[in-house]
This record gives sequence, structure tokens and C-alpha cells, in this order.
Amino acid sequence: MQSVGEGPIIRSTEIGVGRASEDFVTATTALSEQTKVHTFALSPQIFSLILLLLVGSAIVRSAVATRLDSFTLDEAYHIAAGVSYVTRNDFRLNPEHPPLVKLWVGTVMSLTGFHLSPFRQMHDKFDERRFAQQDVFLNNDPDSVQRRSRLAMWALNGLLLVAFGFAVRRGFNRTIALGTILFLAIDPTVAAHFPVVMTDLPVALLAATTITLASQLLRAWQWKDVCLCLLALGLTLSAKHSGLVIWMFVALAGMSLAILPLRQSNVQLLPRRLLKLSVVLLGALVVLWALYSFRFHESRDGSETFNRLLTDKIADVESPAYRLALHQMAFLHAMPRAYIWGLADTVHAGLEGRAISQLAFGRLYYNKAPRFFFPGVVAVKLPIGLSILGLLGVWFFVEMPLLTVLAALVWFLAVLSSGATYGGVRHALPVLALFSIFGGVTAHVTLSSGLKAMNAVAILALLAACASALPVVRPWEYYNEFVGGSSNAYQYFDDEGIDLGQRAKELANYYQQIVFPSREIPYIDYWAWDEELQSRGVDWVGHNPIRDQQMVLSPIRSGTTLADAKFLGRRLWWDAGSLRVAKPIARFGNLLVFRGNFNLPGKTSAALYGAALQKIFTEKAELQAAESMLKQAAALDPDAFFVNVELGNVRLRLGSRDGALSAYQAALQHVPNDPSLRQSIEHQIQRVSVDSLDQIPALHDPGLE
Repeated sequence: MQSVGEGPIIRSTEIGVGRASEDFVTATTALSEQTKVHTFALSPQIFSLILLLLVGSAIVRSAVATRLDSFTLDEAYHIAAGVSYVTRNDFRLNPEHPPLVKLWVGTVMSLTGFHLSPFRQMHDKFDERRFAQQDVFLNNDPDSVQRRSRLAMWALNGLLLVAFGFAVRRGFNRTIALGTILFLAIDPTVAAHFPVVMTDLPVALLAATTITLASQLLRAWQWKDVCLCLLALGLTLSAKHSGLVIWMFVALAGMSLAILPLRQSNVQLLPRRLLKLSVVLLGALVVLWALYSFRFHESRDGSETFNRLLTDKIADVESPAYRLALHQMAFLHAMPRAYIWGLADTVHAGLEGRAISQLAFGRLYYNKAPRFFFPGVVAVKLPIGLSILGLLGVWFFVEMPLLTVLAALVWFLAVLSSGATYGGVRHALPVLALFSIFGGVTAHVTLSSGLKAMNAVAILALLAACASALPVVRPWEYYNEFVGGSSNAYQYFDDEGIDLGQRAKELANYYQQIVFPSREIPYIDYWAWDEELQSRGVDWVGHNPIRDQQMVLSPIRSGTTLADAKFLGRRLWWDAGSLRVAKPIARFGNLLVFRGNFNLPGKTSAALYGAALQKIFTEKAELQAAESMLKQAAALDPDAFFVNVELGNVRLRLGSRDGALSAYQAALQHVPNDPSLRQSIEHQIQRVSVDSLDQIPALHDPGLE
């Protein structure tokens, strides 16, 4: 067998294990011969050195480009949860994500010092987030926490990127591997995710590593590849629940390629292949269990300590098939309970969708955008030059293992297309990582062929990608020229690829330097948590409810408003029409500053709803005050139907049958075209009409998701 590191694109001796494979080789040899003139050789030592230089350069580029970023909305939640996992061996916090990233960062935080408050009873996710955020922003030095967490994530993602490079070398060859890593080092979205304590980039790199190793395993069926693939797949499962999509693909592809290429003369190979595939799939589950300390329960004493009962979490899932599967997993202890809780959350919010207003490609949608959303959002977030390189690689690929990569990419896109779209490109990062391999193929063909026209196109595409992407500071906000660049993207999109709270430091600086000296109290509509603003010395309308009552209740805003661009696009509720047509007096990327008088009843409704939630989901609920706020919020913008859902829940707890019925009926009048949601509200109305109030559970508020 010829060297993997130096092999040309086509290797018929390794592929031709059956008639189907031989036919494929015959059909593609002609194209291979057109593109292959010589093999571009690299020694293992030179390959390793270049790989490390590329990864190191990617880290440096990320550090420079993201140096002004604040925390994303999810990072404090992950960090505090990770410390609790490491120091208390307790998995109750943030069970919606598997533990790999949190354990890694939690270890660094606990070794370098982090104050974690004693556990208390949590009242839904909103309250649990507040618990975590108070520790990160108020009980610790948030800037110190961020510096240490960023170092931890650069180390983790750097190691995963190196591992991915070696996996591509093993599965294909060295030039494809280096081209793949160069592709990812240039991409702004990868640079933006490199230092953040989130699960998206780790699962993307691990998923692509798994698929690459699986392609090698399904070609050669060697035990070394079994072990490597097992470890990569187990870590993929442990990084994010979308790892299950990769697990299922490996299972289906493995069974297909174990069976289909076999002739009658070598059918005896089938049991051995299926055994090796089973070791990979079951071994990956063992890796997942190991990261949960081989314990089913989230807490040592075995009691259920989640912010919401697992049975209630599963009940939120609309699909009877999904509900049955989740109940059976819990009953059989097939997975750790915290993993099942998070899987229920992922199925409901990630696959079935959230009650959100979404702007995509300039059009408004409820719950989730159309099926073409994810290919489209990758197309506008990826530099055009990189897209050209990847598409050239898809055109030139002629090797069977690359068909496995392409199939995995299509498989993951198909799953994404049926799910929620609020996360934007970060949920599609595994697609981007797999697509980068085809960019590596283009690099290989360019260095190994004599096709001058194609080589010129590839070089120009690479230069265009570098010119578009490398100068970018704040790469999370990057959009390519298809939508007119980053500054105009909010007119077409409002998913999390626009912004996730990274401008909070600029907001605080602007407040301290410009707003505070004037003794003005600004309105803040930026996506940053109250705890972070408080830790940075920011005051805002609504921070002191007694002082600010009149300003909070008035739909007319006077003075300074600091707004998130992602909230300025058209919305189904809480629209900011008068701000959208106004000219900002200052702009910091997707943080816009307005001054003047604005009629914003929707924004007032949103502020009242948020304030009411803080009254409800706390250790000592203030239900009367929350009812008053929710009533006013619903009157200001009745299209926000979930406000009336929460109002009905509060009145249910206060013992007001007529009040609860009135609120639920108002919610039903304004609910979007969602049959299952409408049915759940109608069922609640029926129960409230006839049953004893103390026997009726609260209707889950979709706005809390």
C-alpha cells in the first residue's frame, strides 16, 4: 500500500474492494489523470512544523481580532457550571450541554481561583442563569475570569485543530491536511469562536475529525483506526448534543460500507467489520459516560436537582416519538440523566423550534426560517474566496473516502434544515469544518497539477479570501460582500451570527465617558446581562425599579438609547420601528447609539416582561408586582403572546380563575400559526375552566426558551 502522506487523489488499490468501488474508480480515473501531474511531497517533520505554525498563526490572529470582545451571552453560564462539575462533581447546572468544554474550562478556573456560591433551589433556566452570572460578574473579577477562560479555549481549540490536521493527513494526504487547516485559519467565524467558552467550535472540529477518521476506518478496517475513531466520536458526543447526528451517521455509513462492497467470496469479512463498528459506537458511549463520572444521577445523593423536572422537560417535547425515546432512555439509564435532560431541551428548542420572531434574508418568520437557511447563512458568513476554494474541491474530488465526507456534510445540513435557525452559523460550524476539507483538496490539486487556468483561479480565490477576512476585527460580526458586508447585515438577519453580547465593554466605556458625566440614565436595549452591566458600573432605566417606574412605563423614550443592531430589524413583536429609521449618533459595530424622542411601545413591553420574570423566578417571588408588569406589557404589545401566557400562570398561582382565563384567551388570540402551541393553550383554557386551580400546572412560557 502506498504512503497515505504522499498519495495522489485516487488510490484504486485501497478503494477497489468490490465491484461498486471498481466501477467508481474506472469512472473517475480519467478526471484524476487530467489533474495529477506529480505528487507534491512533504516530509513528516516539515508537515508537522507547518501544521503547528498554521495553528499558532490562527490563535494569534484570533487573539488580535477578538481582543476587545466581551463575554458572549452563554459563557458565564458555562464557566460557573464547569467549576461546579470539577469541584463538586455535580452536573445540575447547565445540563442542556454535555460536559467536555465545561470540564476543561472548569479545571482551569478551579486551579487558578474561582468563588462558587453554595447551591440553592433553581426556578427554571432564567433563575439558574442569574445564579451563574452573579458568580462570574459580581462574586469574581470578570476580566480575570475572561482572560483565563480565553487562554483555556485557545489551548483546547488549538489542540483540536492540530488533531484534525493529523486526522486529515491520515485519511487523505499531507497537502490536503495543510490546505484544510489554512482554510480554517483564514475563516473569520472560526477566529471568533476560538476563545469563547461555547461548544460550537469544539464539536465542529471533533465532528470533522471523526468523519475523517471514519473514512479511513471504513476503507482499511484496522484496529488502530477503530481506537482513534472511537475516541474522536466519544469526545464529539461529549461536546454537544449535535454529536448524536455524527454518531448516527457513522453507524449508518459503517453498516452500509461494511456490507455493500462485499462479494460472495469474502463475505466472511462481514462479522469482523461489524464487530469493529460496534466497538466504535459503544466505545464512544463509554467515553461520554466517563466524563459524567460513570454516574446516572446529576448529584451524588441521587435526588433530582435540575432547575426543572426531567419529566416536565420531556413533556415540553411535541413529538410523541421523541417523548417516548427520551422516557425510555431515562427508564433504562441508557445515558446520564443530565445528558437526557439536555437532549430533551435540544430536541424541543433545537429541532422543534423556539417561539421567536426571526429575520432571515430580509423576510420575517416565526419559530424558524426556511430549509435553505443554513446553506444560505454559510454562504454569506464564509468569505467568498473560501467558498470558491471549497466548491472547486467538491468538483475535483474523485476519491471514495471523500464521498463519505460529502455525505456527512449533506447529512448534517439535512438535520439542520429541519430544526431551529436562531443560532445562525454557529450551529452550522460542523458543516464549515467538513467543507474545509474540500478547500484542502483544491490546495492539493493546485500544487500537483499543470492546469494553469485552474491554478490561477485558486490563487486568486485565496488572495480574495485573505483580503476580505484577515483585516477584520470583531470577526463574530463578519458578513461577506453578498449582503454588503458586516455593517448592513442586520437589515437581513437577526440570528446569533449578528451579535451575542460581545460589545458590552464598549457600551460600558461609552456610558462612563459620555453618558455618566451628563448625569443621564440611558435606555439599554443591548444583549448583555444585567449582572455584567452592573459589574462594569453601568446604570440604566429599569435598574432601580422605584426610581425608574415612570420612565419604564412610558412608551415614549427621551434621551439616549444604546441598541443592539440585531433588535432593529423588523420583528413580529417588540418592533423598534422608530429607531430603525433614525440615524444613530454613534456606532460600535452592532452597538448603535441613538438620541432623541422615540415612540417604542414594543421596547417598553419587552422591558416590563423582563422585569416581571425577575420578580417571578426568584427564591421569594413577588407575584402581585409581576402581575402588574405583565398586564402592562401585554397591553403595550399584545402580539407578544407569551407575555399573556406568563400572566395567566401568575394569576393561576394567585388563585384568580377569571384572570387566568382572560390572559390565556388573549394569548390564544395572538399566537402565531403553530397548531401544537395553539392546542396546548386551548387545553390549558379547558382545564382552568373546570378543574381545581391548585391541581393545574403552569403552562410553559415559550418566551423563556
